[in-house]
Amino acid sequence: MDDENTVFIGSKETMNYVMALLNQFNSGSDEVVIKARGRAISKAVDVAEITKNRFIETSDITEIVTDTEELEDREGGGTTNVSSIEITMKK
Repeated sequence: MDDENTVFIGSKETMNYVMALLNQFNSGSDEVVIKARGRAISKAVDVAEITKNRFIETSDITEIVTDTEELEDREGGGTTNVSSIEITMKK
């Protein structure tokens, strides 16, 4: 899966990401991946559920992958573990 069919979740409003996901589906993608790290994980789940329950009821969550990534501290003093999630949806 390339980054073209990926919606990265950050600090914007949830509906912005729902619209981005809908745009991906409407532009011909049959499969879209929602990716998030840390505190944005719950927003990624919300985006998937809102899309599935309100907008494209025929869509399905086909795969959920969780992981822990090791990131360097901004101060450069070591590493921090950050959880991540990838939710794959098909139309």
